[in-house]
Amino acid sequence: MNILYCTSEAVPFIKTGGLADVAGSLPIELKNIGEDIRVVLPLYGQISQEYREKMTYVGYYYVDIGLRHDYCGIMKLVHEGVTFYFLDNEMYFNRYNIYGERDDGERFLFFSKAVTLLPKVIDFKPDIIHTNDWHTAMVNVYIKDFARGDDYYNSIKSIFTIHNLKYQGVFPSGILGFSGLSAEYFNEEALKYYDCVNFMKGGIVYCDILTTVSKTYSQEIQHGYFGEGLDGIIRKYSYKLYGIINGLDYKVWNPKSDPYLKANFGLDNLEDKVKNKLELQRIYNLPENADIPLFIMVTRLVDMKGLDILLHIMDELLYFEDIQVIVLGTGSENYENSLRFFQSKYPSKLAARLYYSNDESHLLYGGGDFLLMPSLAEPCGISQLMAMRYGTLPIVRETGGLKDTVKPYNKFTGEGTGFSFANINAHELLFTIKQAIETYYDKEALKGLVVSAMKEKNDWEQSAKEYLKLYKRLVGIYE
Repeated sequence: MNILYCTSEAVPFIKTGGLADVAGSLPIELKNIGEDIRVVLPLYGQISQEYREKMTYVGYYYVDIGLRHDYCGIMKLVHEGVTFYFLDNEMYFNRYNIYGERDDGERFLFFSKAVTLLPKVIDFKPDIIHTNDWHTAMVNVYIKDFARGDDYYNSIKSIFTIHNLKYQGVFPSGILGFSGLSAEYFNEEALKYYDCVNFMKGGIVYCDILTTVSKTYSQEIQHGYFGEGLDGIIRKYSYKLYGIINGLDYKVWNPKSDPYLKANFGLDNLEDKVKNKLELQRIYNLPENADIPLFIMVTRLVDMKGLDILLHIMDELLYFEDIQVIVLGTGSENYENSLRFFQSKYPSKLAARLYYSNDESHLLYGGGDFLLMPSLAEPCGISQLMAMRYGTLPIVRETGGLKDTVKPYNKFTGEGTGFSFANINAHELLFTIKQAIETYYDKEALKGLVVSAMKEKNDWEQSAKEYLKLYKRLVGIYE
């Protein structure tokens, strides 16, 4: 089967969020199970020279955007067996920022239209075009629009994956003038959204199959609280909606070989995990004590990550409990300042590192005892998967992918891979943390949980098979 995978970012070339991890891992897994999958993304100015030197020039073509006839160059690089195409237009993509530019609507219309035209230029006829988030959502519209006058596109099926519904690509209605699409698309059943044009809505309406990154999130976004204003249109198209959980790259996230750990470990030498904890305490200037529960949090400091309910109980937690907490991440100034305050008040208990470091994040997952992840909403979540892989037990709110991946501890049966609570309630979080602290001192129960968490299989193999099933269903192959 021929698959063209469209993304605005992909590891290892360019990354701002979890989409890049998915786009860097899922195609490789699908290639490994025998599919001809190729990936296309913009040739951003931020892509390093290391990768540019490995690219080969394929050719060029022109894309009509508004009244312009714009150049689009094609560069190619094979990475881990998968062919990546990079579409080059310096005016649109050689920018200081990847996103957040005033003309983002125009930039990603150009990219979407260029992607839709690409198969003809490279002589690669896809059975499936798989698009992701608002940046490539309009590809789904262009496929259907082009098929009205070109039989080439009639047999091409499309899948659209929502990674985060919060970011939708909403632009003034005038953007439609750049698209080359008829004004007939500007209606409530198509692209119109409060007198604007909504790219993500276009992806939802015009794709053949709609997916999101966990089963629970696929249910949640059909309701107002999680639906971000699109719950009605999602309910309308729920017949084509599926939830497939993201996987984790087990080559990168492997406690047995991770180069960022002080001491590598696995199920056969679990006792070495504590050496990473002692290293964390040393570098973050916390008292070095192997027997104190260490809670970690690696996150963007934004409201959806549950910072409000955590900060609400921080005094009560740090004053009464003999624990340590390390937070790594950046975000809202309010949250950063709150964490600075609590660090100054409890310097032997809380270390707030208000930056992001990939190296330190690995060590935190390797050395922590518990991961705090009280998200208000979480489409899939990846931190909990990393934590379980390293035997660091997640404490999560039961939402989205967190509910689908973390099995709550049952003290009567000993089953579970972490701890969870249901409601957006600060003291429900506090009581769950206290349950984790109590379990920490029951060494037999703790070890059972850690072993169960580390034995969980959260790599890309199963997820890739589920995507492949959907691909086959679209092209009429049933197993």
